[in-house]
Amino acid sequence: MKVKICGILTTEAAAAASEAGANMLGFVFADSKRRIAPEKAGEVIAQLPDHVKSVGVFVNETYENIIRIAKTAKLDYIQLHGDESPEFCRKLPLPVIKAFSIKEKTDLDKISDYDCAYYLLDSPGVKYRGGSGIPFDWSLLADLDIPKEKIILAGGLDVENVVAAIKTVRPAVVDVSSGVETDGEKDLEKIKAFIREAKLEEREEIGSLHIT
Repeated sequence: MKVKICGILTTEAAAAASEAGANMLGFVFADSKRRIAPEKAGEVIAQLPDHVKSVGVFVNETYENIIRIAKTAKLDYIQLHGDESPEFCRKLPLPVIKAFSIKEKTDLDKISDYDCAYYLLDSPGVKYRGGSGIPFDWSLLADLDIPKEKIILAGGLDVENVVAAIKTVRPAVVDVSSGVETDGEKDLEKIKAFIREAKLEEREEIGSLHIT
């Protein structure tokens, strides 16, 4: 199970997540309390190990600004959380993660119009685009007609529910932001605990192979 920690603001949080086994780190370049300057993101990203991929989060940003920020920060992926069209996604030179807010079954209808590296399924936002910190109804994804290996599950995940989320949805990646924070700041111990839980089944499978 891959893990994405979103809303990274400091080298300390990035290092803790990387050392604990995170596969992707998200950097927000849209209106958010977790917004980071491209130059600062670039400083953090420059210190990441090669196997940890950087993801830039944008909301209805211009093509030119996305390209400029991606070059400045040296992003690996572009995550689009707005009303970007399939055509807009196709034009971008980096792999795209397209986010969809899921409230009811019909919200899944437009997903098939997009050809992306990953589809991020999230709870509807409140003040900003992106998750509200509350899980959506995972049962809505029961008959989803896209490959599981392209699904990133987000929205209200934390150390208490991530195992259930993984068993229910079977995504390729689980994505967390507020669920690993204390008083609005990334909590290094919560990051480690979340990653440990998310990768629990993986570790158990490896253990069983060793036993046999």
